[in-house]
Amino acid sequence: MAARFGIMTAPMQVAYRDVLRVWREADETPEIEHAWLFDHLMPIGGDPDGPVHEGWTLLSALAAQTRRLRVGVLVTSNRFRPPALLAKIATTVDIVSGGRLDFGIGVGSRPDHPLARREYEAHGLPFHDTAHAVGSLAEACTVIRRLWTDDAPFDFDGAYVRLTGAFGEPKPVQRPHPPILIGGRSSATLRVAAEHADMWNIPGGDIGDAAARSALLDRYCTELGRDPASIVRSIHLPVSYDRPGTTRDAIGEALDAGFGHVVLGLPAPYPDGVARWAADELIRPFTGRVKRP
Repeated sequence: MAARFGIMTAPMQVAYRDVLRVWREADETPEIEHAWLFDHLMPIGGDPDGPVHEGWTLLSALAAQTRRLRVGVLVTSNRFRPPALLAKIATTVDIVSGGRLDFGIGVGSRPDHPLARREYEAHGLPFHDTAHAVGSLAEACTVIRRLWTDDAPFDFDGAYVRLTGAFGEPKPVQRPHPPILIGGRSSATLRVAAEHADMWNIPGGDIGDAAARSALLDRYCTELGRDPASIVRSIHLPVSYDRPGTTRDAIGEALDAGFGHVVLGLPAPYPDGVARWAADELIRPFTGRVKRP
């Protein structure tokens, strides 16, 4: 299977018009197949009091302004929104985009991130422990899929999620539902991915660790009786405008390790023509490259 390349524009310390400019350009650049935002309510880099745009609202606006790109949030914090509400939001974006949503979700910010707690406390949101975060993610995936596919109202009485008369209408454009991408590297999250994910994403960096985590996901899939190859392996790689060769080296390592879905993180401010530059300098050298099974 040929590698698939996309971009990620973190919507912090930037204006809407800047993100829109990059996405419109990417939409006209065939080498770029997908585009992503992140899900934070306060900056996690740069000026701590700087601007951040809410991810799903912005995604819907960008979906309406593009025609070809697959679109998503890398990844939604399951801690921010109740899953039934999130299912409705995602359905709306899939409809607005004409069926181009890749649904990214994860447990939320790491407890050890220096700014992890700030945005939760500032918005009156609870920050539960890891066991709660992982358990609620598994139940959220179950509930969201049912809201996208069930043809009758249902009740759900889980340890973390409880719904009465839950029903989703309209349904997403994509059937049976938008692809579910689960992001994360912990073993507990990988177990959830083995059961629920169509795609799995990991932040780049140590490619050896990423490959080891991918092998662990293979093992969990096998234990569940699932074909490991049914889960697309995705990786987020930071882009250097000044040292494109470093980024190309990272891309080559990721492809060799079996990560055929590559998300290129574009740092702000975005140079003029950045999408075309990324296609020429970072993607074209790998055009036609087949990811290793």
